Amino acid sequence: MASSNVHPTALVAAGARLDASVIVGPFCIVGAEVELAAGVELISHVVVEGRTRIGADTRVFPFASIGHQPQDLKYHGETSRLSIGERCSIRENVTINPGTEGGGMVTSIGNDCLLMASAHVAHDCKVGNHVVLANYVGVAGHCVIGDYVTIGGICVIHQFVRVGDHAFIGAQSMVDGDVIPYGMAVGNRAALAGLNLVGLKRRQFDREAIHSLRAAYRLLFSSEGTLRERVDDAAEMFKDEPLVQNMVGFLASAGERPICMPRNGRHDDR
Repeated sequence: MASSNVHPTALVAAGARLDASVIVGPFCIVGAEVELAAGVELISHVVVEGRTRIGADTRVFPFASIGHQPQDLKYHGETSRLSIGERCSIRENVTINPGTEGGGMVTSIGNDCLLMASAHVAHDCKVGNHVVLANYVGVAGHCVIGDYVTIGGICVIHQFVRVGDHAFIGAQSMVDGDVIPYGMAVGNRAALAGLNLVGLKRRQFDREAIHSLRAAYRLLFSSEGTLRERVDDAAEMFKDEPLVQNMVGFLASAGERPICMPRNGRHDDR
């Protein structure tokens, strides 16, 4: 790597693998086992440690702490990893921890994600592509966050929670149950408040596909029968609708946490 790309006040340990185009700004620290791909920029005062790989064209803003030891009392120094995708924006004071032996040894962040100031992603999380974590979001260990998920400011996601593709979590929510794909959840404790119709329309989902999702949502969260029975009915009734199949597959696959349900039977999908 060209020395002109590393500010003289930065510390890059021997053994770190940096593409020649990487920029390491003032007062940054890069550990010996870190890999930074082409176009990565550490703006200033960034610390990247551990077995961490950051993908191409990702920018990391001041005072972010990336790859330090997990905040897990069961962690005992195992050689776990952190993988961050391409074209991400990791803003000020963000913290991201690597995996642990109890969770698969890897924390991963997908491509094109925005982690706003002071967000936290804990050990063994799997965060998809095009995810937005707003300011002060805390994602606890072992969570799975799907593609195109948006989580509003000052939210907390309980450990082991799954949030499905294209879901939206309203600001100041505490989410302790799995949120279905395309769903919208809000509150403390969060309840399902319908479908993320604004997000689906912005991403130009087909009108008929959205219509089918709304019909399936009403069926799945009606009061008749058990949820298992309603999932089976929706799977059969909408067998040719990929979005609905994604939703019913999510519900059918057992997670560690309960499903986030509408509060008091209310299921507004406007």
